[in-house]
Amino acid sequence: MRRGCFALGSVVLLCCGTRLAAAQDTTAANAQPAGAQPVAITLQEAIHRAQANEPAFAAAVAAGRVAGLDKSIARAGMLPGVTFHNQYLYTEPNGQQNQAGQTGGQAAPKFIANNAVREYASQGIVDETIGVAQVAAFKRADAAAAVASAELEIARRGLAATVAGLYYGAMAADHRVVIAESAHTEAEDFLNLTGKREQQRESAHADVVKAQLQEQQRTRELSDARVAAEKARLELGVLLFPDPRTPYTLGEEKAGEVPSRADVEQAPGTNNPEFKRALATAAQSGAEVWAARAAYLPSLGLNYTYGIDAPQFAVNGPDGVRNLGYSASVTLDIPVWDWLAMQHKVKQSEIQRDAAKVALTATQRRLIARLDEAYSEAVAARDQLVSLDASVQTAGESLRLTKLRYTGGEATELEVVDAQGAFLTAENAREDGRVRYQAALADLQTLTGTM
Repeated sequence: MRRGCFALGSVVLLCCGTRLAAAQDTTAANAQPAGAQPVAITLQEAIHRAQANEPAFAAAVAAGRVAGLDKSIARAGMLPGVTFHNQYLYTEPNGQQNQAGQTGGQAAPKFIANNAVREYASQGIVDETIGVAQVAAFKRADAAAAVASAELEIARRGLAATVAGLYYGAMAADHRVVIAESAHTEAEDFLNLTGKREQQRESAHADVVKAQLQEQQRTRELSDARVAAEKARLELGVLLFPDPRTPYTLGEEKAGEVPSRADVEQAPGTNNPEFKRALATAAQSGAEVWAARAAYLPSLGLNYTYGIDAPQFAVNGPDGVRNLGYSASVTLDIPVWDWLAMQHKVKQSEIQRDAAKVALTATQRRLIARLDEAYSEAVAARDQLVSLDASVQTAGESLRLTKLRYTGGEATELEVVDAQGAFLTAENAREDGRVRYQAALADLQTLTGTM
């Protein structure tokens, strides 16, 4: 009988490992409609699908594109603008003759600002304004585009970390279903064993009652594990598919290695988007100061007009008068007094610039602290995985030996139940440890820009 129990314990442990390896297929079959062909999803595929479906990331992409167009618009503001101007103007005559027209005597218009009763204008106009304000506007738009680019990268990394957490969480939930199924099978086997021992009058009925309570508890835990796995899959499916109920399987992703301390400390200055955003924000506030101060300086306006502005819509008028011609003008606007409005705008921009500098230094300090915390968390989680694996093996061996002792009458049913609970706790703790390590590694990779 002892040999039979030993073989039974070995088979239970072997089945547990086999079922854990097949966790995805088992839970997918239970959670999805029969006959549906599941879609195989890897972590990278999940991230790619989430980028197409997540609205916050789509908004960040749109903001980045808009900022890029703003930069192009600001650049165009520094270049000459060309307009093709066409106009027909009719003015009621006043009944007098005007001798100052291009054709001699003609009806004089009632409005003295107009040149003739009928006036045609068809002109090409080139305008250019030269000033520091236009350059400052371009610098400001350039910095804003850099801020939007950094925010887009922050959104991308944040989404990747979120998807990774949901991905590994769903995978762990599948594993917990297998663990719960194994624990339920173990409880059923123990219930059968106590029943046989009671029939052989080797144990009391209290052992059967205790085994029944244990089996009922494991049944409830299995039901909860399946519900939790379904919820985890639906939560991830919201980011992956138009219908979150679409059946899919998750590929077993091998956890990466923790990078070296030197690589972690070197990465933030070149790869961290939060630092880039703070730096670009500081540059943007500096451009705001420059733009505000530019209002103190003169602006030079250039205008060149070529075309016709005549009583006839023609290149040549009567008697050989040529209507086609050009005009040019240069204007210099010098600000004199605006009741200190410009001074107050400069002061406002300087206040915002100083606040941006404080935010930049705070971002640097926070980044250093976050990197140190993330690295320590990843290393600790990695080191604990070895201990958790050893605990599972130890708890499994303890369960096997306790069942052998119970079969031989050397242990009580409470010891078996405690050993079963310890084994189940160790397996769930190992899954929690794996999720913790994968989440810590994803956080570290997000900070260093390697995800």
